[in-house]
Amino acid sequence: MSLKKTIILVIALCLSLIFVACEKQQVSYPIDSKVSTTLERTVIPVPVPSTSPELLLNEVSKYSQYGYGVWQFGGGLGFQKRLDIMPPAYTDTSVTKTANLLRFFTITDIHITDKESPPQLIYLQRLHDTLSVGVSLYSGIMLYTTHVLDAAVQTINALHKQSPVDFGISLGDTCNSTQYNELRWYIDVLDGKVITPSSGAHVGADTIDYQKPYKATGLDKTIPWYQTLGNHDHFWMGSIPVDDGLRKDLRQSYISGNVIAMGDVLANPANIAKSDYYMGVLDGSTPYGDIIGAGPVGKFSSAPKVVADPGRRSLLRTEWMKEFFTTSSNPVGHGFNLVDPNQEKGFACYSFVPKSNMPIKVIVLDDTQREDDGSADVHGHGFLDSARWSWLKNELDNGQAAGQLMIIAAHVPISVEVTAPDSEMGWWTDPKNAVTLPDLIAELQSHPNLIMWISGHRHLNTVKAFM
Repeated sequence: MSLKKTIILVIALCLSLIFVACEKQQVSYPIDSKVSTTLERTVIPVPVPSTSPELLLNEVSKYSQYGYGVWQFGGGLGFQKRLDIMPPAYTDTSVTKTANLLRFFTITDIHITDKESPPQLIYLQRLHDTLSVGVSLYSGIMLYTTHVLDAAVQTINALHKQSPVDFGISLGDTCNSTQYNELRWYIDVLDGKVITPSSGAHVGADTIDYQKPYKATGLDKTIPWYQTLGNHDHFWMGSIPVDDGLRKDLRQSYISGNVIAMGDVLANPANIAKSDYYMGVLDGSTPYGDIIGAGPVGKFSSAPKVVADPGRRSLLRTEWMKEFFTTSSNPVGHGFNLVDPNQEKGFACYSFVPKSNMPIKVIVLDDTQREDDGSADVHGHGFLDSARWSWLKNELDNGQAAGQLMIIAAHVPISVEVTAPDSEMGWWTDPKNAVTLPDLIAELQSHPNLIMWISGHRHLNTVKAFM
């Protein structure tokens, strides 16, 4: 054997050993074999013992010791027949014939999070420790966002085997803060790819469970899934345009090596221009993701550092939509292939018919704010510009004329905010909004074939009847 052939053989053997080693690291995380819906059982929290001290949200290592985060199974929820909102002809209780027209799943507000990214708002949770802000700022679940999605996908697959699902739809906020790597993790989990759930230096990738690369299960390839745009998918932390004039270094901060410093933007969005606090990142080399690089600027001699990563770059709305065409699940584009090409770039509305033999149309509506709307507030309001408002009315008219039952799928809900109408969860009352909330509801109710509006955004399970 020649020296050249020997070298090639050795290289091939080495590569083979590397691949085997990689396969050993690419573990999966299978769920419990028993899969139930909330009709059968629920998960409820066990009360924290009265003798336990109050813990900070980030004191995850103490949860088990003091009885925090303990859950148990509860009874099923059942369902309620709302005959009171149906036309009189359909309220005859003696009618017993039913039919299953469509079966689909929804997921929403996944908030896939790069916990090691420098422009986060982790420290703000400490400043507002009584505010229920969830994963957007800080939560222990930030360590496992891709794993939680993988578990949800496995649950969908199991339910699909019990009773086939016609399609699925995600109602937005797939990413926590517009990042390329966050979006790729999201799509790749649904596609069943190998996930490396860390960034920068990838610390802990060999030793810490939540940092280790793993093989996602992937959604059953026979289930088509569709995507809706959320405010976190195209605004920094779901709140501010990345190219906001008050913070000209915001886009660059995503791929920098410095933890960002700013003021309390929850108290006033204009505080984004200040540099009062370093916002921190999570330390992936620690079992519970300790918060590091966070606190008042005066306590640091220099900016806390992270290893920069170009994969953290912030995506424009058009770039975010384009990424859904790089996928191995169906359909390619996940709905954005159906957008009218005559609309302006970044138009994220479309409609589809899930079953060719069933007169049901899903209207996927982008009701998030525009990047150029001029608002200085948190960009979480419901909003339609004139193009989207005209498009929606046309879709409703066409569906009604065709005798189709219609479902609107949007990110921001309507008339369910629990605070003031101008809260970031509510419909924007600014004149730039092409339609007021009362006029929107009147238009919806003028189309009796519209059966529901489904949405996410609030991280709550709520059903509201519009009489």
